[in-house]
This record gives sequence, structure tokens and C-alpha cells, in this order.
Amino acid sequence: MLSALALGGCATSIADMPIAGTPADAPARPKDAGAYLPVHDLPPDREQAEMTPAEQAKALQDLAAARDHQASVAAKNPAAK
Repeated sequence: MLSALALGGCATSIADMPIAGTPADAPARPKDAGAYLPVHDLPPDREQAEMTPAEQAKALQDLAAARDHQASVAAKNPAAK
């Protein structure tokens, strides 16, 4: 009896039950279950070149400077936290 209930629970979805149902503003379900996701499709090549090491170092310096500035402002004004 319990195994029949357990296996029967796998056959239906809670959203399909008349009591729970779906919200009125929910989009309609597709008729087909759909295919597998395209996991082997590669994204297109980028149009921009990669960052050079000098550009990466400058970006890291800018981020560190912004972090230090925010830390100094927060230290001066502890109520702003």
C-alpha cells in the first residue's frame, strides 16, 4: 500500500493538482517536454581583445584604491554602516 502511494506520487506534479494549481498570471506550459539543453554549443567569439597584463594591473589598482577610499570613509563615519 505504501509503495503504491510512493510510486503514485512520482507520476504527478503538485502543480497539476486541482487544489494547488498554478497562479493566474503564470505562463502556459509548453505541450512538449522540450529537448535537452544545448550543452555542446559554444558561445560566439568575442569581438573585443583580451585585457593586457598592464590593463589588468591598472584595473586591480583602481579597485584597490576604491576599496581603500570606502574603508577610510566608513572609518570616519561609523554611523553610515
